[in-house]
Amino acid sequence: MTLSEELDKLAQLHQRGGLTDTEFAQAKSRLIHGDGAQAPAPFVSAVNALRRSRSDRWIAGVCGGIAQTTGMASWAWRLLFAALFFFGGAGLVLYVLMWIMVPAE
Repeated sequence: MTLSEELDKLAQLHQRGGLTDTEFAQAKSRLIHGDGAQAPAPFVSAVNALRRSRSDRWIAGVCGGIAQTTGMASWAWRLLFAALFFFGGAGLVLYVLMWIMVPAE
């Protein structure tokens, strides 16, 4: 939706009585000045912050990087990947994919 369409909808709401004068002015200001943009969800921010660790690493730093992002101990992540390895090699596949896809610090 373009800015002009959003402003038209706000004006219609204001004319119908759905918004007071002050609410209309605040909403219009947020739209025009860009203050109405929502922050990304915490999960999205955490995924974007994920990096392979250079200091806490055994093989590629994947578990150390996940530990830094989640706040959970890196040994627990290593144990989880090792346990997943025994379920059809899923842990190994996931680890290698993350090694390839996740950038280093």
